[in-house]
Amino acid sequence: MYKDIYQSWLESRKISEKEREVLKSLEENEIEYRFGKDLEFGTAGMRGIIGLGTNMMNKYTVSRATQGLSDYIKKLGEDAMKKGVVISYDTRRCSADFAWTSAVILATNGIKTYLFNDVHPVPMLSYAVRTLGTVAGIMITASHNPKEYNGYKVYGEDGAQMSPEATAEIVNYINEIGDCLSDKILYNEDCAKKIKTVSKRIDRKYYKTILKLVLSPAEVKAVGKKIKLVYTPVHGSGYVPVTTIFKKLKIQATLVPEQIVKDTEFSTVEVPNPEYKETLSLGIKMANFKNADVVFGTDPDCDRLGVAIRNDKGEFEALSGNAVGVIMLDYILRRLKERGELDKNGFVVKSFVTTSMAKLIADDYGVEIMDVPVGFKYIGEKIKLYDDTGKRKFIFGFEESCGYLRGTHARDKDAVVASMLFAELVCYYTYHNIGVYERLQQLYAKYGYVFDKSVSIQYSGLNAMKDMIAVVDKMKAATVTELGGIKVVATRDYSSLERKTADGKTEKIDCSPANAVYYELENGGFVCIRPSGTEPKLKVYYSLPAADKTAAEELFDVVRENTEKLLNE
Repeated sequence: MYKDIYQSWLESRKISEKEREVLKSLEENEIEYRFGKDLEFGTAGMRGIIGLGTNMMNKYTVSRATQGLSDYIKKLGEDAMKKGVVISYDTRRCSADFAWTSAVILATNGIKTYLFNDVHPVPMLSYAVRTLGTVAGIMITASHNPKEYNGYKVYGEDGAQMSPEATAEIVNYINEIGDCLSDKILYNEDCAKKIKTVSKRIDRKYYKTILKLVLSPAEVKAVGKKIKLVYTPVHGSGYVPVTTIFKKLKIQATLVPEQIVKDTEFSTVEVPNPEYKETLSLGIKMANFKNADVVFGTDPDCDRLGVAIRNDKGEFEALSGNAVGVIMLDYILRRLKERGELDKNGFVVKSFVTTSMAKLIADDYGVEIMDVPVGFKYIGEKIKLYDDTGKRKFIFGFEESCGYLRGTHARDKDAVVASMLFAELVCYYTYHNIGVYERLQQLYAKYGYVFDKSVSIQYSGLNAMKDMIAVVDKMKAATVTELGGIKVVATRDYSSLERKTADGKTEKIDCSPANAVYYELENGGFVCIRPSGTEPKLKVYYSLPAADKTAAEELFDVVRENTEKLLNE
């Protein structure tokens, strides 16, 4: 079957001679991988390695997806077509080309189309969808993946990633198109003149909106020019917006000159993921030279923030997304309380794989915390359900994978706001003679130490997703009574939305469904297993309360060994 599809590409008039030569040069195993299936379009859009083939990111798979989106919008009616779609892109290989291709197809289909004239991050795309009142948005990005990848995210009119229901409809339209080279895909370069450039007014409104979120203006004014922090956009789209916000707040930040360049190869890092200390290494080197205490890094589409801070030994530690999240959560709640603005009807949202410490902090401040599946669209759903309707006040949302949101201007992770928030947090604690590391230790002393870590198990091949799902299904069917000597008090199956206690009682989970199995541990921690939705990786999350870091690391080793043994049985 895949050989027939491969042959049809070789013979297609739409394939250029240069592309044909590339296809002819492929080895048999490459042909099978590239043409053995279609690149999956799911609730996070699609993401894959750049190259020719139905299972790859290229202008043909992007065209097919955009035609499917166009057909979906046309079915919604004339009003939806007039509202249109706004498109943004990051600094990755082919991002600008994929964005242009998408824009021309939408315009050819008679749909009003807006296109940013330069790279803009995810949160500004989300904000533009809401501000321009479009029916959808497209972001061309593969987030923090290696340079060989790119992706295609679709947003709904609320600015959040498209709902599972709407995504399923779009997938049906995509499937009706048939092959990526189908004549059903409408593309006419003459329609490009209909594409509208997104006004700079949107940028200005975005900055004005998020500046209203600052909680410590007096402290920022007092020490903003004196603090020493280093920022790197890691060659991505965060450079302009993050530095613009720092300038508007008059916060002193040293940039990593090698990494402010738009570099499709991300040549200064192995992967452009600021979760990793290695990715922040040039920033840390600059911080040591400047005697700074904090290093920030954002990923290519600027929806994730990585932070490294100097510890009590004077060495830099890369904080986990969980640690950054609890520092920011505590800071927000503390400042709201000090300002007399803490709404007891407010709420915090986190993914269910995010640290158990967050609930301890929220409970201490008397604020409800809600758990949702992995994926920021689920946090967006809670904002839509409660804040948009005036029932509750959204305070903060975050995921362990370095994604954070304060404010309701966007409905996805916002590393521009997170950078601003952490910078003002540094100003606040500096003003009060407290270091960020010191504050983190104070939180551990107050709420107890929690060791949070996610482990990725790599899969490969065309059946990678099926293999991962089979492992998760096996774990759902198994009875696990303890992990690493800690009793499992309840098991949650998020696909059936059932929570079963150790004594056999079953109750429903009030949550959107997700493919994950979650073990509640007697010590208040958890272990959760789920397949990644964007990469061929099985993700295992550990959140383990312990007396201190040393004890936690020893406990982690035992629990991990026990868990992986069960996975491999």
